[in-house]
This record gives sequence, C-alpha cells and structure tokens, in this order.
Amino acid sequence: MTDPDFNPLALANRDGLPETLRVLVEEFPKTGWQTHPNFGQMIEFWLQRHAMFRRLLDVLESDVQAVMDKQIAFEAYAPRLSRFGGMLLNNLHEHHHIEDSHYFPRLVKLDARLEQGFTLLDSDHHAMDGLLQNMANGANAVLQGGEPGDFSEILAGFNRLLNRHLTDEEEIIVPVILKTGFDG
Repeated sequence: MTDPDFNPLALANRDGLPETLRVLVEEFPKTGWQTHPNFGQMIEFWLQRHAMFRRLLDVLESDVQAVMDKQIAFEAYAPRLSRFGGMLLNNLHEHHHIEDSHYFPRLVKLDARLEQGFTLLDSDHHAMDGLLQNMANGANAVLQGGEPGDFSEILAGFNRLLNRHLTDEEEIIVPVILKTGFDG
C-alpha cells in the first residue's frame, strides 16, 4: 500500500530533478557552463560557495573518522569541530536566507517553466533547517562527551542530502542565469 503522505520530490526522497525541471539544464549542460558568455562573477561566486560547503562537510567527516580511528586526540578535534561546524552552519543559514529573500523571487520570474523548481528549492531550505539543527545537536553532543560514531552517521546523512540539494539547485539556477544573463 502506498503512503498518501509520501512526496517523491521531497529532499530525502528524490534522486535528482524530475524531467519537467531539467528543461534548461538539457539546453545548457554543465560541461559548457564555464565557457558560456553569461558565465560571470555571480555564478562563479555562487558555485564557489557551494564548493566551500562541500569542503567543510568533507573536513567534518574526515575529522570525526580520525577521532574514531584514534588518529587525532579529542582535544585537537573539538576546536576543529566547533570552528568548521559553526562555519558550515552559519554560512548555510546565511546562504539560504539570501537565496530565499533576494535571488529566488527574481530568478523565478525569468523562466515560468521552472516555478515548481524554485518551490522545490524553497522546500529544501525548510527541510535543511531541521537537518542543520540535527547536525548542530549532534556536534554539541560529541563536544559534551557523546559518541563520535553517532555524529558520523548524522554527517553522512546530511552530506547526502546537502549534495542532492546543491546539485539540484545548480541545475536549476545556473542554466536560468546562462539563458537570461541575469547578473544579480
């Protein structure tokens, strides 16, 4: 029996964008983004932010693994967790706020075919709020003597969902900007 509340487009349930939202990424495939005439500083900065989120999460995952493998002492790990975890959480919150309040409302007007895509990205941001809170709680638990293995599991799940969101966001937004020349 199918769950009537199951949403295949929810962040935790999807494996990529549905075909209806891939219209522009088909027209502007990722392999040609950097050579497109409308690939400018705004896209470059935005993609760099996404790369930074991925790198911070990679550091958090490798650090917690190093603690579990006893390759670094907790005393060396704790300040790194505080620093890089806080960096990731604060920057993601700020990034999502700017996208939701400034960029998405303007970008959605540029191609009506992608309105559902921007609704999807906004929904992701709301889902990410809970995920970010869960990650913060997990980090705080480790810092207060909890099991690093539990936090490692939280990070792995968060990494999967964050990468899903970032990839989908890139595949919606970059092609819109390339098509329209929107400069922010």
